[in-house]
Amino acid sequence: MAWDEWEQLKAGVVESESTGMRLNQLAADGGGGGGGGVAGDLVVNQDDLGAVGHDAFTLYEDLRTGTDIAGAGMNKEGAGSTMQAAASLKAHGFAAGSALELTVDVWTSQSKAVLQACAHISNHLDYSKKLHAEDDAKIAAVLRSRDGSAESVSELSKYFK
Repeated sequence: MAWDEWEQLKAGVVESESTGMRLNQLAADGGGGGGGGVAGDLVVNQDDLGAVGHDAFTLYEDLRTGTDIAGAGMNKEGAGSTMQAAASLKAHGFAAGSALELTVDVWTSQSKAVLQACAHISNHLDYSKKLHAEDDAKIAAVLRSRDGSAESVSELSKYFK
């Protein structure tokens, strides 16, 4: 790609983009709402949090048991079959031995990162579910309408304008 062509492409992108921020929002007529709730209410179902947390835990368990290629087929010295093959290839002068060893190291590192992420997601959602359920119960006990029902977010927001 020639330098002039690159400059033209950059200028075209700059011209086609506005410099201001654009936010998605409801239509001016108040439409676009999500259905049964009062417009502006945020709804998070505890069952949804629990389900996602459970799925993250299940994924964690499946990955933990299925991604250990370094330890699969372990011998007496603790080397898995893939690492044994890498050592054998290296001993016979094949460059593929070092490459295979590096592949196992990278795979192990990456799978541990994914395992940690799944564990964090599961733990955080389980904690969030419990904490928000407790918070909701405390807030609901304090904020009640005249008829005893919980005060909606849209009603509460009137006090902060």
